[in-house]
Amino acid sequence: MIRDFLKTSDWTRAELDQLIVAGVRVKRDSDQSKPLTGRSIALVFFNPSLRTRASMRVGIYELGGNAVVLEPGGTSWTLEHRGGAVMDSDKTEHVTEFVRVLGRYCVAIGVRTFAALKNWEEERTDPILNAFAKYSEVPIINLESAMHHPCQAMADMMTIREKLGDGRKKVLLTWAWHPKPLPMAVPNSFALTETQKGHDLVITHPKGYELDDELMSETRAHATAAGGSVTILNNADEAFHGAEVVYAKSWGSRNFYGAPEKEIAERAPYRSKWIVDKGKMARTNSAIFMHCLPVRRNVIVTDGVIDSPSSVVIDEAENRLHVQKAILARLLESESSHR
Repeated sequence: MIRDFLKTSDWTRAELDQLIVAGVRVKRDSDQSKPLTGRSIALVFFNPSLRTRASMRVGIYELGGNAVVLEPGGTSWTLEHRGGAVMDSDKTEHVTEFVRVLGRYCVAIGVRTFAALKNWEEERTDPILNAFAKYSEVPIINLESAMHHPCQAMADMMTIREKLGDGRKKVLLTWAWHPKPLPMAVPNSFALTETQKGHDLVITHPKGYELDDELMSETRAHATAAGGSVTILNNADEAFHGAEVVYAKSWGSRNFYGAPEKEIAERAPYRSKWIVDKGKMARTNSAIFMHCLPVRRNVIVTDGVIDSPSSVVIDEAENRLHVQKAILARLLESESSHR
């Protein structure tokens, strides 16, 4: 059966563990198979990228395949995703034809489409990603959407296992100040994977920066099923006590979605309090520091933390390559058996 990789909660904990094990095997060079020999993968980027673009292109090449990189509105036509749209404005091609044509050339399609931060109720449904999945006849890989970044979360999970072993950990996801509102995809996916894995997850953020209600219900259900826990705190200092993993990320508030100027003013008082520094890290249980990158130094995290031995951000970025190769191999295995 053809499977997509849209969010980690579409896959069981056992399946995620198998992907991590496969990623570790790839990293150790003990798996040098070339399942993409003679095959092409389409990579569709609506948004900028460094790690995702580079790691996917390198991974596809190392698996023996060819990457076809497209940028709607740049290297390909502008795209419409809405059903029933009257296309008499700035959109040239509909995703219905776009993905089905690509599916005749390529054996999978990766899609990167950020939240526009304009309409919360619409964007929380991931309309563009789901339009790709609806019409595609080949696997779709989420390379970051409005709501999820599963490839990043898999690299995060692989890094925690690599650095601290496979047991239950106390993991802190901390909001950090940023000069502008950012999407929630990374914190959403991190929260999902860590609870799927059975870790004790603490999420700390100022009041008004709660993650999506449905997503939080899902994380709590995963935590219960896996023997972990979820704790929400609004005190940055308190949250660091005893943490073994510190994951810093900023995200915008639903209360100001579509009104960035108002949110910038709202978050201004948090600048000095919500930054990861040596003082906060000293309260942890010798925690590793993680961030998906790119990161604004001395805004999200101080130089003293990100340049310290506790920082694993470069290993984390490297692991994107290895775990994505494992994901590609697994998806194409399913696609081949379907054919």
